[in-house]
Amino acid sequence: MTQDKDGNSEYGTRPDPAFANEDGRLSFRFDSEILYIEAWGANSLRIRASCLASLPEREWALTEKTTGNKPAVTIKGNTASITNGKIRADISRRGKIVVSNAETGKVLLEEFARHRLDILDPKCSSLRIQAREWKPRLGSPDYHLTMRFESQDPSERIYGMGQYQQPFMNLKGADVELAQRNSQATVPFALSSLGYGFLWNNPGIGRAVFSTLTTTFEAYSTDMLDYWVTAGDTPGEIVRAYTGVTGRVPKMPEYGLGFWQCKLRYQTQEELLEVAREYKRRNLPIDLIVCDYFHWPNQGDWKFDPTFWPDPDAMVKELKDMNIELMVSIWPTVEKTSENYDEMLRRGLLIRQDRGIRAAMEGRGYAIHYDATNPDARKFVWEAAKRNYHDKGIKVFWLDEAEPEYSVYDFDIYRYHAGPNLSVGNMFPSDYTKGFYEGMRETGQEEIVSLVRCAWAGAQKYGALVWSGDIASSWGSFRNQLSAGLNMGLAGFAWFTTDIGGFHGGDPDEPAFRELLVRWFQWGAYCPVMRLHGDREPKQPRHGTTGGSFCLSGGPNEVWSYGDEVYTICEKYMRIREAMRDYTRALMKDAHEKGDPLMRPCFYDFPQDDKCWKLEDQYMYGPKYLVAPVMAPQQKKREVYLPGEGLKWKGTDGAEYEGGKTVTVDTPLDTMPVFERL
Repeated sequence: MTQDKDGNSEYGTRPDPAFANEDGRLSFRFDSEILYIEAWGANSLRIRASCLASLPEREWALTEKTTGNKPAVTIKGNTASITNGKIRADISRRGKIVVSNAETGKVLLEEFARHRLDILDPKCSSLRIQAREWKPRLGSPDYHLTMRFESQDPSERIYGMGQYQQPFMNLKGADVELAQRNSQATVPFALSSLGYGFLWNNPGIGRAVFSTLTTTFEAYSTDMLDYWVTAGDTPGEIVRAYTGVTGRVPKMPEYGLGFWQCKLRYQTQEELLEVAREYKRRNLPIDLIVCDYFHWPNQGDWKFDPTFWPDPDAMVKELKDMNIELMVSIWPTVEKTSENYDEMLRRGLLIRQDRGIRAAMEGRGYAIHYDATNPDARKFVWEAAKRNYHDKGIKVFWLDEAEPEYSVYDFDIYRYHAGPNLSVGNMFPSDYTKGFYEGMRETGQEEIVSLVRCAWAGAQKYGALVWSGDIASSWGSFRNQLSAGLNMGLAGFAWFTTDIGGFHGGDPDEPAFRELLVRWFQWGAYCPVMRLHGDREPKQPRHGTTGGSFCLSGGPNEVWSYGDEVYTICEKYMRIREAMRDYTRALMKDAHEKGDPLMRPCFYDFPQDDKCWKLEDQYMYGPKYLVAPVMAPQQKKREVYLPGEGLKWKGTDGAEYEGGKTVTVDTPLDTMPVFERL
């Protein structure tokens, strides 16, 4: 095709045949690649490409198409564009995409291309680097896909992307694994300080790098590029747009607003009931108690072991009479000794492996996981859970091991119903949660919350309450959980919790651990869900010889297990949490209707305050409370920045403070700094 000096083709100013307006969807074809850009929600675009003969139709994290504003498609000469409200995408004659704010003209995303295929591109280069790089995987129909963007500003700040065990929120400069692990949840939605949100809508194992020069997303095995981008004036507008197309949390049940008691693990029915009775005898507010794992005869039985839990119906009734909900743990693992193993193997309901023995997790022998991406497997497991738990009045489940956790994370050897783990693996926890959500919905239950150890984009609409996994009982780990919770909220998961005190270790008799427990407990009162859990030291004697009894119980982990001083402080914060019930309920309503996270960075409510974008050790619990956790031992004072020049704040000490200033406050052991916006 010949061109004149202005870059027009031999067709003159007529549209380039590489472009087409397909009823409001802009398409581009060159060589083996086909690319579509279309409106998907208000002020948002979905961009897809493939080297297949036709584009696969998959929604992945996205809900069905919504358009918002009517998009405008323009094809002129060698370029084309599509505009949807505040967002615009331009495509060059060789397919380079630039996304900008349609109202301000500010470039939000620009593909990083360094080649000589388009000599009219000002960034024409001999480097031969493609923005969309499709590297075939030999012997497979899939590609190793790399998507590169120019970094528009080295001081850009990136948030979201799920939960990673690190002490900082800002991901600019980070190299992030896109894979699910115990205590790591990949939710590939990034919120930028430049005014856009970006969803990498690909559930394959991969990598994201946010460098000062480029932003790169990789999928190690895929047949399709798929991402969604939105433009917004505030972080709230961006998050609401994102949750509008991926889904929002359901209505939180009333028992989700108060205190949850848990430990590893109550070994018998009577032990669990006696703990619940003691909370009531002490007149302490409690909404829920948890029956943790290995309460079953074998992994994959999904039922109570009658040796240790002889009358679950009576247990559930007594708890309900005390107005305490019972949560039970579900594991996706199936042992060969399980009553369900043979049938599940025969029907193809278990995860397969391309090499090695059929064993994914080492424990008491070896177990494999049921295949949550298989609708028949989801139905099978739910029917067992319904028969053995739900029909007894148990309405809330702890979906543990949701990554799923492998003894060795060799992502390339597992094969699911939906495809190879390398191509689809990150969606496993979403399908796991979906199976129980749909099962409970079929029974008529509407308020659904499942405690889940991992999640992928969109799982929030299935009632996923994500907790941060099996973390250490340490100050460093405590600090990491604040970043994890705030970034999860920005990634669409308004419901978040942690193991108060950490999971691994911690002796209730040690003064140093008691201090950590107190500070974590205080913070827990201002988390979306307040839940005490942990595997404390020393381990308790084994009770029995059969079933799950080989899994020893950790030490005591009730609020009275840490001495009188700790007990008094815990009671204080349990009652603070209870006093906030109406406020928390209102925040849960906003999360359900708008997608707003309950705990969020200060910049969420004060986006015009530059200092708020740099605050990483304090946050807002809804629009009313500013929370400044104490996350270091023996800390007697701490600095707190109060946003909003001209605003008034009331401190925990009862004094009033002016906004727009940094104050230093005392932090005695019995007090965590909290400021109320007046």
